[in-house]
Amino acid sequence: MPYINLKLAKGRTIEQKKRFVKAITKEAVEILNVKAEWVTVVIDEYDRSNWATGGELHSIKFGEGCGKMGIEEKVTKELSSLKEE
Repeated sequence: MPYINLKLAKGRTIEQKKRFVKAITKEAVEILNVKAEWVTVVIDEYDRSNWATGGELHSIKFGEGCGKMGIEEKVTKELSSLKEE
């Protein structure tokens, strides 16, 4: 009985999580040759202020949002500030 624990930054929608869990379950069934009802997926969500990479908090490194959204928002803000100078 596979137990899969996902650790994600907060901010994903229910729809994104549903699609992700469905995809992970499908792959586990295929690769591990188990029944879908045997696969358990648990999602642990963390605030970006409680997660760091390379010695820098994600809330500072990536800004608000999740995944590419946070990075895109940060780049847009930085470009806007450069244009104002």
